Amino acid sequence: MGNTRFIPALIVALLLLKFVVSFSIKTTTNISTYQSALLALKAHIINDSRNLLTTNWSIAFSVCKWIGVTCGSQHQRVIALDLSNMNLSGTVSPHIGNLSFLTRLNMKNNNFHGPLPAQLANLHR
Repeated sequence: MGNTRFIPALIVALLLLKFVVSFSIKTTTNISTYQSALLALKAHIINDSRNLLTTNWSIAFSVCKWIGVTCGSQHQRVIALDLSNMNLSGTVSPHIGNLSFLTRLNMKNNNFHGPLPAQLANLHR
């Protein structure tokens, strides 16, 4: 009879574990997607004269700690990208359209050229 109490507690513990693991995997996937999108943007930059992105945008750090990147406090999603006044030149990567929670994008006072990628239309926020 003592074991009948153990079974519901075990079921609750297993459900809780499943929830934690699935949330962890989803967060990792989002961060990985954001990291890939931002590294693709970095690859399209041909001049970073102040070495701001060169030295800071590295897989050694979370994207949320990268210069110019702001993440939401609750889910650690990239919500803002401010590259203004960084003296960057290059083109805008189409992968920027993968930053699905981006609400602010500031790239003023740089030297980006070429057409804006159509994938920017994917940014509904």
